[in-house]
Amino acid sequence: MKKTTILATSLVLALSLFGGSLDLQAAEKDKKKRNGVDTYQLLNLFGDVFERVRASYVTEVSDEELIEAAITGMLTSLDPHSSYLNAKSFKDMRVQTRGKFGGLGIEVTMENGLIKVVSPIDDTPAHRAGLKSGDFITHLNGERVLGLTLSQAVEKMRGKVGEDIKLTIRRVGKEAFDVTVTRGIIPIRTVRSRVEGGDIGYVRISSFSQPTDKGLKKAMAKIKKELGDKFGGLVLDLRNNPGGLLDQAIAVSDAFMEKGEIVSTRSRNKDEHQRFNARPGDLTDGKPIVVLINGGSASASEIVAGALQDHKRAIILGTKSFGKGSVQTIIPLQQHGAMRLTTARYYTPSGRSIQEIGVTPDIIVEPARIEAVEPRRRTREGDLRGALKNDNGKNHVDDKEKSDKNSKDGDKKSPKSAEKKAAPDRQDFQLQRALDLLRGVSLFSQRIKG
Repeated sequence: MKKTTILATSLVLALSLFGGSLDLQAAEKDKKKRNGVDTYQLLNLFGDVFERVRASYVTEVSDEELIEAAITGMLTSLDPHSSYLNAKSFKDMRVQTRGKFGGLGIEVTMENGLIKVVSPIDDTPAHRAGLKSGDFITHLNGERVLGLTLSQAVEKMRGKVGEDIKLTIRRVGKEAFDVTVTRGIIPIRTVRSRVEGGDIGYVRISSFSQPTDKGLKKAMAKIKKELGDKFGGLVLDLRNNPGGLLDQAIAVSDAFMEKGEIVSTRSRNKDEHQRFNARPGDLTDGKPIVVLINGGSASASEIVAGALQDHKRAIILGTKSFGKGSVQTIIPLQQHGAMRLTTARYYTPSGRSIQEIGVTPDIIVEPARIEAVEPRRRTREGDLRGALKNDNGKNHVDDKEKSDKNSKDGDKKSPKSAEKKAAPDRQDFQLQRALDLLRGVSLFSQRIKG
């Protein structure tokens, strides 16, 4: 009897579960059906609006303009980073990310309606043609520059590699003259480097495009060759770096890590989650690193800063970063440019998302100026009557004499020279703090080893 009751209960339960499953399937089909009907109705609504604008708007608008505007509106309503790129914008974007373009090789600005050469880039057509900093370009292929915007002028100077362009140049102390320049492949320089104080390497990355990884390796090799055994550490400057390619951010992080996760990306579909790990090899050979960031450091810059911070591989110094923790995928559209769509969020090795909140520096240093302050002569122990003499020698006398001489020399300075010395020193305060920190860490490490 008991067995029969259990069997009957199981049968009822099975039937009810089966029935529930059927109900769920039916509900799901119903939902899809309703969604399909709704979608078609909304598309009809779009068609109605499109036709009404096309027929009745105060001025005639092309179909292409209306459709592009509709697509733009749809994408920009999703988030600030999803957008539509028309054919020209898509082309410009590819130029930036590929890191090279067909052009002349000059950094320019606009002054008094003319193009002013800021600097010719080394080993480029403009450099070889003899263009100099301070030159003004008045005509492009005989067409006056006056009246063009800077972007319009730059667009005219760019073009197919191997094509000629005639520039009319106005140079101080000379009559206007023409120069014919053959366009070449111009690399976009995203990495700059130098040595600071004979012991610290400084690398500035302005954006993350295809040549960035190679540029970093080249810069580090140059720094290490110049400093040799004196190489005490590195400042990696990512301030005002808006980001760029994810793979380049991973490569830059990997360059300073021996192992561990760099970043992970999580999308809507769990099967598309990805993790990126470092491979052995550190370009600094384990030397201390300080990374500079600020409110203009975004996206790829934050990936690098977050990875090095989480692994305690670098000290992050500056101010809080921008807070862009999303990944955009560029999806080409046949003959109609492309769409930039947010497809994932990224997470630092510790699993934190920096979306909206940014990377908080380990040491917060606001931008400021370093101002030289006129030293004031103070009474010291050696100045006091009857002070005990130093039993190590007479160095204290020499120091006092030097101090007195400096004080007297200071008194003889003219007011004009004193004003000059007191003028503000426009050094980079955040960079100076980074250099001081690296030297302190290096000195501390040496004393521990000693």
